[in-house]
Amino acid sequence: MYSFALGQFMTIFIMSVALGFDAFSLGLGMGMRGVRLLHIAWLSFVIGLFHILMPLVGIFMGHYMSSLLGQVAVSIGGILLVVLGGHMLYSSLSSSNSSEPIRQPLTLWGLALFALSVSVDSFSVGVSLGMFATDVLLTVLMFGIVGGIMSILGLLLGKHVSRIFGGYGEAVGGIILLAFGLNFLL
Repeated sequence: MYSFALGQFMTIFIMSVALGFDAFSLGLGMGMRGVRLLHIAWLSFVIGLFHILMPLVGIFMGHYMSSLLGQVAVSIGGILLVVLGGHMLYSSLSSSNSSEPIRQPLTLWGLALFALSVSVDSFSVGVSLGMFATDVLLTVLMFGIVGGIMSILGLLLGKHVSRIFGGYGEAVGGIILLAFGLNFLL
């Protein structure tokens, strides 16, 4: 029983870190443009909140789909994770060479859009996790806390590192989700 709980905790933690790489890498790019500490705190709080709300909605949708589809839902959840991980990996590799400027979300709408953009993957993973037996409170709190912390780290570290490292975080997150998806399918 104890090893199952520890295994579930570690799985959720690793997934939350994988999802947090989006917030980290975008925060890294934004931090390189210079962000005040008050904005870092506010951005990280909103990103953490979105990392709680998006997977929560996804988990409830996944529970509903699981009740309708039964065992097929586990395979669908694995496929969703593989597709999401593959998309994150492809997106990071195709955009790492672009020199598109990162806009700072200083308005309420800009902040909401930024937080939504780094949290939308959490919704998809929430749908996948909702098809499996998972601890909802642990999952959404872990996603929110880790997402918020990783955005803080990215924003602060962005002040001190070059642009080269920005795209690699999303690639690592994509590989991790891809591996979990394959694990659920096999």
